[in-house]
Amino acid sequence: MKDKKLIFSGIQPTGTFTLGNYIGAVRNWGPLQDEYDCIYCVVDMHAITVRQEPAKLRQNTLNSYALLMACGIDVEKSILFIQSHVKTHAELNWILCCNTQFGELSRMTQFKDKSQRHPDDVNAGLFTYPSLMAADILAYNADLVPVGVDQKQHLELARNIAQRFNQRYGEFFTVPEPYIAEVGAKVMSLQDPTKKMSKSDENPNAVILILDDKDTIIRKCRRAVTDSESEIVYREGKDGINNLMTIYASVTGKNFADIESEFSGKGYGDFKLAVGEAVADHLEPVRTEFARLIKDKAYLKQCYTAGAEKALRYSQRTLSKVYHKIGFVDRV
Repeated sequence: MKDKKLIFSGIQPTGTFTLGNYIGAVRNWGPLQDEYDCIYCVVDMHAITVRQEPAKLRQNTLNSYALLMACGIDVEKSILFIQSHVKTHAELNWILCCNTQFGELSRMTQFKDKSQRHPDDVNAGLFTYPSLMAADILAYNADLVPVGVDQKQHLELARNIAQRFNQRYGEFFTVPEPYIAEVGAKVMSLQDPTKKMSKSDENPNAVILILDDKDTIIRKCRRAVTDSESEIVYREGKDGINNLMTIYASVTGKNFADIESEFSGKGYGDFKLAVGEAVADHLEPVRTEFARLIKDKAYLKQCYTAGAEKALRYSQRTLSKVYHKIGFVDRV
C-alpha cells in the first residue's frame, strides 16, 4: 500500500519554457513534492517525432533539465531524469503499441496538427507517440498526471490502454487521473488571445519565455492585443484582457474581483505595465537559479545520472511483470 499517491509528468526539450508551460504545468510541480511521490522527466524521445538539429536538441535537453530544477524540482525529493536514459520506456512502448488500436491513434488531434505542419515528415513515431506517452506514465503506475487541457486527449488514451491491458491480462496498471491546476491552466498568445501561447509562434511578441529579461517581458505585455474598450474586467468577448488577468492572477495570487477593484478607473496601459512587472519579478528567482545551474555541468550530470538510475530500478520492476503477464519467457 503506497503512503502517497504518485505523480508523473514530462516536458519536451523544445527550447526555453513559455510562461504558459510554467503557469499551466511546471510551476505546479514543485509544490506537489511534499504531498505526492513525484517522478518528472525531460521527454527527448518525444521531441524527435519532428526533425531536430542534434546539437540543439542536446543543449535544449540540458537546459530543460536545469530549468525544471530552477522552477522548484528538488532532486532529493523527486526522481528527475532524461527519458532516453531509461530504456524501459521504449521497451514498454512496444507492448503498449500492440494494445493500442490504429483508429485511436488516428483520432489524436496533435497528430493531425503536426502532420499538417510537417507534411514532408509524417513518420510512424509521430503517429504512435501517444503510446510512448502512455508507457512513460504506466511504467511507474502513476496515480495522477499534471496535464494542460491540450493533453487531456492523450491522457484519456493512456487510460484506455491501461484498462484494455487490465481486461486482457488481469488487473495490473493503475488507471491514471488528470491533475489540472484551477487557475492558469491555459495561457493564450499575447498577439492572438484566441490561440494558446506557443514557443513555435512566429511572432516573438506573442510569447513570454521564462528566461526573458524584465525589459523584454514588460515590452511584450505592453504590446499585448486587447480591445477597444477601457474597462479591466473579466467577461466574454474580452479575450486579450481575460488572458492578461489570468496571467496576473497566476503570478500574484489575486482573484479576478481583486484585480478588477485594483484597476478600477485605470487604463489598459497601467494594467499591462503592472502585468509585465509582476511576471518579471515572479520569474526573477528562476532566471537567477538557472544561470547558476547551467554553468555547473558536472553537477547536472550527477543529478540526471542518479535520476535515471532510480527511474530504471522503478520501471524495470513494472516491465518485468508486464513481460511475464503477456507470456514472454522470464529472464534469469
